Amino acid sequence: MKVAKPILLAEDNPRDVELALAAMEAHHMADKVVVCCDGAEVLDYLYCRGPFAFRQKGNPLVVLLDLKMPKVDGLEVLRVMKADATLRSIPVVMLTSSREERDLRESYALGANAYVVKPVEFTQFVSAVKELGSLWGLINEPPPDPS
Repeated sequence: MKVAKPILLAEDNPRDVELALAAMEAHHMADKVVVCCDGAEVLDYLYCRGPFAFRQKGNPLVVLLDLKMPKVDGLEVLRVMKADATLRSIPVVMLTSSREERDLRESYALGANAYVVKPVEFTQFVSAVKELGSLWGLINEPPPDPS
């Protein structure tokens, strides 16, 4: 089954990007993943500006959002998304190495749909990303794009 909308992966660690893409490839979803390396790039993608000015319109299926990113951190990206009527319905999964209770609380307070701590062990990481991809890419019914 193919995913109609892309998954937006916001991750600044090249190794984690590589692992996430490998895991999603197992579910034939890697061709539908857009990778952004910092929070400013995520916002450019979502608002179709800068290098993404000419991308196909529409929201991603889900945003897998790292918490600690350069330029604009994940919490600020989440804050902007949930304050915007055209973006707030996009499911956001915080995919982070932070186990700090403060980050967990603030993520949910800002409207995150899930908070997943990245396992440091390779097979656990691949398994976690496969499960996230299956849920958000194949099983979950996404909200329609706002008109």
